[in-house]
Amino acid sequence: MPAKGFTLIELVITITVVAVLIALGLPSFTEWIQNTQVRNAAESALNGLQVARSEAVRRNGYTQFILGPGTGWRVIALTPPSGGVGAACQETAEIQRREGAEGSANATVTATPAGETTVTFTPLGWVGAGTTACGNTITQLDFDSATLATARSRELRIIITASGGIRLCDPQVAAGDPRGC
Repeated sequence: MPAKGFTLIELVITITVVAVLIALGLPSFTEWIQNTQVRNAAESALNGLQVARSEAVRRNGYTQFILGPGTGWRVIALTPPSGGVGAACQETAEIQRREGAEGSANATVTATPAGETTVTFTPLGWVGAGTTACGNTITQLDFDSATLATARSRELRIIITASGGIRLCDPQVAAGDPRGC
């Protein structure tokens, strides 16, 4: 009667083939994970900006999206300055927040203009113009991977217009493509 099951040689060959396949697929899987973290960070910031804008309209008041630390953010309600020299906006309530490490530990964000961290929305959903007591305004956010080479990374960009428009796009896509910037 013939023996049933696997021989030791067949088992070793199978394990070797599986190990080679895993070793070949691991770099692609790692790249996919890193690019997913970039997308998570960008979509999260997009959602935060949309919350800030919609809450400004809903409350008929000022709200502010505050970037940082890392890819984290906060959305707060504001009381605008009532006038006077040195008057500033006052935070009245935190509406929503996201910590930077939530699903995007290896993503980075860069704001334009450099060093800015806020977007203030008016009661009509427009972006507060220029330098105000409520802070300057971010016009663009660029998301990238902190660990991947530039050629392997899938950069994403959020563009914020003065009229309150918020758009997520891919700067690496060719002009004319709706996904492109």
